[in-house]
Amino acid sequence: MSNTGFLGGVVFVLVFGGMILVHELGHFVAARLLKIDVEEFGFGIPPRIAGVVRDSTNKWRFFFGQKVPQLDKQTRSHTIISLNWIPLGGFNRFKGEEDPTAAGGLAAAAPWKRIVMLLSGAAMNLLTAVVAYTFLFSQIGVPQPHTVIISEVSPNSPAEAAGIKADDIVLTAAGEKITDIVQLQTITRAHLDQPISLVIERGGQQIELSVTPLSSRPKEAGAMGVLLGNPWKTPSSWFATIPISFEATYGSIRALLALPGQIIAGVVKPEEAQLAGPRSIWNLFQATVASDMQSREAPAGSTDQQPTNYTLMAIISLTISLGVLNLLPVPALDGGRILFTLPELLTRKRIPPRFEAMVHGAGLMLLVAVLGYFYILDFIRPVAINLP
Repeated sequence: MSNTGFLGGVVFVLVFGGMILVHELGHFVAARLLKIDVEEFGFGIPPRIAGVVRDSTNKWRFFFGQKVPQLDKQTRSHTIISLNWIPLGGFNRFKGEEDPTAAGGLAAAAPWKRIVMLLSGAAMNLLTAVVAYTFLFSQIGVPQPHTVIISEVSPNSPAEAAGIKADDIVLTAAGEKITDIVQLQTITRAHLDQPISLVIERGGQQIELSVTPLSSRPKEAGAMGVLLGNPWKTPSSWFATIPISFEATYGSIRALLALPGQIIAGVVKPEEAQLAGPRSIWNLFQATVASDMQSREAPAGSTDQQPTNYTLMAIISLTISLGVLNLLPVPALDGGRILFTLPELLTRKRIPPRFEAMVHGAGLMLLVAVLGYFYILDFIRPVAINLP
């Protein structure tokens, strides 16, 4: 158990640091491609341990500590690559971030370049999620979105009474060919308390059944009493997982953006969408790592328990959340900075840099205060972690 707890802690640090580092790396790569000077790209958070920079003769010069070697004017345009003591992510220090008169600096760049650079951090996070999804699907298979399977049948349900079993594939319902889960759910709701003819596939054979969904059953139990899903197919190659990985990432983004509306509509309870802070995420990785390790300790040849991938799924969820939330039009976030840049594309006039800096500064203080409040609540009452 202690080894599992230690590994969960290591995963927590690596994931938190990795997500931020990947985000900043996206900004760095975009800035270099757009000819925006980056004075320093740091691994970790200062204070600095050591660094390296190229001099005017293109030779790398190493140094330790805070003091940078005496550099000539031409060398100062080169990027310092630094290693810092706090191993949580990284940072970029751009030339002229708030000074539009600094040639080659961020504030002096064309507005479209600044927007692309600001978008690149979140884009790198989302691309990381796509890569993680490809690894996940390579392990568990690719979902077949146009095939509906019965994943689970509830005891004493209409489905059980009709002879429906887990792993049955639904071919038709009420005479309609079934191609997705929502379609079958719609047909079920339209035939409450009425028999529905189903054609299912079981063990390579087609079987015709009749089931009567009941309106009297609790909503969470389902009118038929079944859990629907999509079957999984082993991919022919790693490349075959790429399209579905993009689709899965897009679906996750849509689900995240739809969450506030679902809370307002009462579909999702506020406590079910509680903001997870450091303690909850720590607990999450403790639980996922323990479950994943336990699932892989099953006796050889056992088919009762398949290896789980909860840790990878948690990493994907957190990475997508970071990318999407960073693009919200909130001052101090990348989305807020993009919002200030958009009018410049149309009017050719820039919002005064001092005013923009003041708004972002105030936004940052407010953001820190709000997050601090939620993080304190998170330590007092962390999110309950319930893995399937």
